[in-house]
Amino acid sequence: MIVVDWLGLLLGLLLGLLVSSVFFIGLAWGMKVALASNSPNRKLLLSFILRLGLLLGVGFGLATVTSTLWPLLGYALTYFIVRFIALRRAKMEISDATHAR
Repeated sequence: MIVVDWLGLLLGLLLGLLVSSVFFIGLAWGMKVALASNSPNRKLLLSFILRLGLLLGVGFGLATVTSTLWPLLGYALTYFIVRFIALRRAKMEISDATHAR
């Protein structure tokens, strides 16, 4: 029988919610800044490196601190849920903007 570490899973979910939200808010902010600048490539690359470093760094730290994979599973699951919500929201905003024209 599989023993679920509920506290570890909850820790991963909460930490994943925080870091994933920062990741996608940073993506939106980075895109706005990059598209308004003369050198968008550098700004997009810097934004990507910082966001990915945060996401992977916290995930690596979580994996090394905990003794099971349940927190890491919660962390990864939350990332994909937040990603799904962010993509749906972006598609709705694009759809609303095209219908308003």
